Amino acid sequence: MDTYLETGRLALRRFTVDDADLLIELDGDPAVMRFLTGGIPTAPELVRERDLPNVLAGYEKWGGDFGLFAAHEKDGGAFIGWFHLRPGPEGPPDEAELGYRLRQAAWGRGYATEGSRALLEKAFTELAVRTVWAATMAVNHGSRHIMEKLGMTLADTLPTPSDMEMVEGSEQGGVRYEITREQWKQR
Repeated sequence: MDTYLETGRLALRRFTVDDADLLIELDGDPAVMRFLTGGIPTAPELVRERDLPNVLAGYEKWGGDFGLFAAHEKDGGAFIGWFHLRPGPEGPPDEAELGYRLRQAAWGRGYATEGSRALLEKAFTELAVRTVWAATMAVNHGSRHIMEKLGMTLADTLPTPSDMEMVEGSEQGGVRYEITREQWKQR
């Protein structure tokens, strides 16, 4: 396995062309997709033809430093989902977005916090990132709680994108949390 990052319980690696079924299963769970598509699964052909090629292209674009990474339990190797750390589409490389999507079996086990903490450390100590941000629906209290546990603070409210208007709570919009390198060092 081409390990990108390890934590006490997790190994993060780059996705490969052979990983489409992992993403299809993850994005096929209505509970996982609740705050993204209103629970509508991503069509398998979109994962194969759009999503996975975009993930793989990201590694090349950012020299392997940033991207979307498959997360596996170190004990047994089970796929639990993914984490990402990457600049925005038009953003500078010293401002990176943090995100994650985990299988239901991994919820409530501290994996989102553990993986995210490790990515923050990598961003601020190895990758010359100045600011890390994350966004979610205002009603996604679970993700907001994780962002707060990471030391991130509410920076802005966001309008709901038109393709997410069917999501429960979309009328409340979204939120953006941030943490700077200086804030991270002082925590």
